[in-house]
Amino acid sequence: MIEWLEEYLIKSKKTLLMVTHDRYFLDRVCNVILELSDNELYRYEGNYEYFLEKKQNREYSAKMNSEKARNLLKTELDWIRRMPKARRHKAKSRIESFYDLKEKAANKPDEKSININVNISRMGSKILELKNVSKTYDEKVLLKDFTYLFNRYEKAGLIGRNGTGKTTLLDIITGLTEPDKGSVERGETIVFGYYRQQGIEFDNEMTVIDAVKNIAEKVVISDGNVLSITQFMNYFLFPPEKQYTLIRKLSGGEKRRLYLMTVLMKNPNFLILDEPTNDLDILTLNILEEYLAGFRGCVIVVSHDRYFMDKVVDHIFEYKGEGIIKDFPGNYTQLREKQKENEKEAPIVKPSKKSGSEESAEISIGREKKHGLTFKEKKEFELLLNEIGNLESEKKLIEIEMSRGDLNNEELLSRSQRHGEIMKILDEKELRWLELSEK
Repeated sequence: MIEWLEEYLIKSKKTLLMVTHDRYFLDRVCNVILELSDNELYRYEGNYEYFLEKKQNREYSAKMNSEKARNLLKTELDWIRRMPKARRHKAKSRIESFYDLKEKAANKPDEKSININVNISRMGSKILELKNVSKTYDEKVLLKDFTYLFNRYEKAGLIGRNGTGKTTLLDIITGLTEPDKGSVERGETIVFGYYRQQGIEFDNEMTVIDAVKNIAEKVVISDGNVLSITQFMNYFLFPPEKQYTLIRKLSGGEKRRLYLMTVLMKNPNFLILDEPTNDLDILTLNILEEYLAGFRGCVIVVSHDRYFMDKVVDHIFEYKGEGIIKDFPGNYTQLREKQKENEKEAPIVKPSKKSGSEESAEISIGREKKHGLTFKEKKEFELLLNEIGNLESEKKLIEIEMSRGDLNNEELLSRSQRHGEIMKILDEKELRWLELSEK
């Protein structure tokens, strides 16, 4: 539906004023971006990609100007202090310039950011296994014989039309709903963090900090340190003055950010995010994407934000209807490209005067050309994509750990050896993937 709306608006002659965090939509449809930042409105004559480039230039320029003003302020301050009081009336204009300079130097660019580095619970070898899971509501089939075995560090997207049963599958995985038949086996060490579409009902008359303290009094972050709730809330752009605000006074986006914080502070190792991008601003989305890219656990995401899906997931569960789910090894854009390619290649059925045996032979040849991989090779190809994605995530995490500089010699040697092993394995698997992709 979003793709259809994009095409409609691109062709439309109407003037459009739109508020959205959908970055692909902004990039394709908009030719002017208005940014509201620090009580100022900035105008960019271009799409979202152009906006990002010019915004970066503007912020860099503002930062440099602020630094120049601070350096000059030091010189002027020294002059003010050394100048005899009796002569100050003669340099009135310079003194006024000094105070203007002081104001400029105090105007630091907004450098707010969310630093999500919560700890995750240890994950054992057994993750999650679904066997022949089926679910029906009022004769509507939502799941039909769905079987899947989750591996470590797997990041899956879940897509399908509204009402097909995506949330039902998530509820079955977490145990909130029981399947009609089939089984769900969860690893003993698995700790789910379930960010639900409807969120949780906060007491609107409570303060933000009291609502968070109802969940935990402290939080363990990735380096093993323990933070107080007040310190942890600062990570999520809830400064002390905001922490004592009543929840009913928060914006929709602030409430969603508060909810996300309450999910992550439980240190989950299996994150399930049902429409996490709704109401979250682009800054928060960027940080969440970076966090999920290096997350040392499993992730399932349901989202209509194609940009978010492309950055986070390594394969897609696609609802095909009637409870059937197909697994596609790739991100959302790759899936759509494949679907469009299949639509173009779909044969146009015309009446044929050829004999049945001739037609069968031609169909058989056509199939051989279209499907160059055997069934076994297809399975291998799909598995390779998952394995390569998992290895890339592990490599990135090791590089982050090695760059922090807090590992001892033994740990550094161990990480370095593992990094070398991963590079070697990646070379082999990528080579094999290329061989299969050419077929």
